[in-house]
This record gives sequence, structure tokens and C-alpha cells, in this order.
Amino acid sequence: MADYYEVLGVERTASDDEIKKAYRKMSRKYHPDIAGPEFEDKFKEVNTAYEVLSDPDKRRMYDSGVDPNNPNASGGYGGDFDMGDIFGQFFGSAFGGGSQGPVPRTQPGRDSLASARIDLKTAVFGGTAHVSINTFGLCQQCGGSGSADGKTPVTCPDCQGKGMRQKVVRTMLGQMMTTAPCERCEGHGTIISDPCPSCLGHGRVRSSREVGVTIPAGIADDMRLRLPHQGEVGEGGGPAGDLYIDVRIKPDKQFARDDDDLHCWIQVPMSWAVLGHELPIDTFDGEQTVSIPAGCQPEQTVVLKDLGVTRMNHKEERGDLIVHVNVLIPSKLNDKERGLIEAFAESHDSGAKSISQTSKPTGSGKKGFFSKLKDALG
Repeated sequence: MADYYEVLGVERTASDDEIKKAYRKMSRKYHPDIAGPEFEDKFKEVNTAYEVLSDPDKRRMYDSGVDPNNPNASGGYGGDFDMGDIFGQFFGSAFGGGSQGPVPRTQPGRDSLASARIDLKTAVFGGTAHVSINTFGLCQQCGGSGSADGKTPVTCPDCQGKGMRQKVVRTMLGQMMTTAPCERCEGHGTIISDPCPSCLGHGRVRSSREVGVTIPAGIADDMRLRLPHQGEVGEGGGPAGDLYIDVRIKPDKQFARDDDDLHCWIQVPMSWAVLGHELPIDTFDGEQTVSIPAGCQPEQTVVLKDLGVTRMNHKEERGDLIVHVNVLIPSKLNDKERGLIEAFAESHDSGAKSISQTSKPTGSGKKGFFSKLKDALG
């Protein structure tokens, strides 16, 4: 029995969120469209492991020592055993098990995975991203039929359309009759007499195409979107699987995001911080005015309401834009400027001769702004 925990790289005590996170990481790593077709079996193994461990009932069954993906699995010694099924797996339809009909030529396609990188403004307002994917698409030459001349496949003369052939094999119990897929028609029961040269009778070809992805306003980083029927086209032109898009948000030079709020930092001269000032700043909504209050302290914030990120599922609501104010203290002063600063400090900050020391920020006992400026200038 496969160790599904080891396949996903998690402990047996892993939570549902840890299993989901590990699956998303492994599925991206081993998806054939990203890692290459040689990882197809590994990708299937990862999906099988997640299918079991993400289902509480299947996971409980697996933890008890029974693989839910084994059709003959039983929850304990008291389970029912179908001897016909058991013998059928070894000896074919002679015991009533293992008999199958022809395999349909048309099969559903698998899901595909891709990623899209968007800027922060697109995440705020929503928009469209274009993603290039390399996967199986419908063969345009034969329209998915797999036939070059458009003719319907004919019945296989070897298996008479059954898709399976019987043959005698020697076993420890003697000669036994078993069944196996017909080699000539590969189990389909029909033969394409003139296969399409483009897809070799498969009805699909690997190709690259660009897909437009609608990005919802307020989307978070590393969120996954699902595009139904935009994935891999199945064998015989079968219905396409789904396309999953992992969205990555690129860092922005002006703004940082915290949930639905945006943050930015501005630097202002000390005179603006002391006397107050109004200045324009660029936002995703265009130019806006920030009012610096008189007596503004370093790292004080000014909040611009409703200029943040759109709240998902609440398109009429947005977070805030929080402006952090950094005060620029001049490093050099001429004699006149120094004299003015010293005179102001003497009259305004004379009570700051002694300080109180605490383990937390406090508004009492702090040096005044100009005292800090005087200290900075030595």
C-alpha cells in the first residue's frame, strides 16, 4: 500500500490545511505541463494521495490500514470477499471477474495548471491577465475524429468489436482461459483505417495557446482560479478538463498591501511637520491630497478612507490607504539656523532635561521635536 503521507511530504498528524498546502505545492512541482511529460505518473500519484487524505472518511479508512483506492479493500477481517473478483484479477473472465467491454475512443481530458503574475493595481480593481499554456488541444485537421478521410472507425476483425480477446495460459492450476485487450485495436473494438497524419488517430495534438483570465477585484496572492473546460482536450476529441490558474501578485514600488489596506511612506520637511501642510500624492485612484497635521510626529499616519483594496464579494467596499509620515531632519545648519533652533529648544523643550525610561512607547516624558533635532546635530 502506497504511503500517501510520504507522497505529499507531510506527517500523519498533518491538519487539513497542511495537507492542502502540501498538495498545491506538489501539484505545481510535478504537473506535466510545467515539469514535463516524464512526471505524469508522479503527478497522478500526488493527486491520488490528496484524493484520499482530503476526504475524512477515506483518510480514516487509510489510517486503519486499508487503501480506499483498492477495489478489493475491506475494513477488517469481517469484510465480505468476492472470490469471483479475486480469481478474475488473476485468471480473467473464466471466473466471472475482469470482463470488460471495448474502451471508448472518446475520453475526458485532464485538468491543467498554469500561473499568472499580475500587478497590485489589477489586484485592487480586477482586470484581465493573459496566460500561455502548453497542453493538448483539439486536432484541427480531423476535428477530433482521428480519421484523415472522415470515415467512421470500422469493427476490429480480430476481436469482433469486443475490445478483448481470450487466450489460454498455463498456470499452477493447469490451463486457464483469460482475457486481455485486443492488440490490434488497443481495446477499442474499432479500427481507424486511415488515421489523421497530424494527430495519428488520437483526435488531439499538443499545442500552445493564450488564455484570457478574468481577475476578480480584491484577489489575494497565491489564490487559485478555476476556468471550466479550458484544460487538456481528451483522447478522441473528448471534453476538455478544467484549467487552474495560480495568481501571483508582483511587488509594487509605491504601495504595500495588508489584507484590504494599502500602505505607503512619504518624507516631509520638519517645517511641514511642525506647522502642518497639504501635499499631493499619487494613488491608484489618481492624485489625492494628504493633510499633514500641525505637530505631526515621525511615523504618524494619515488615513485616506476607501482608497485601498476592493473587498472580495463586496465590490462596493474598499479598504483604506494608510500614509506613514517620515520627518526629514536636516543634517547641516548654518549659524543663523542653529541659533534659531537652540533658542526654540530652550524655550519649548526646557522641561525635557530629564527623561523617564520604560519598556513600552509612552507619550509622557518624551523629548520634544526640536530637542531631538538638537541632539541629532550634536
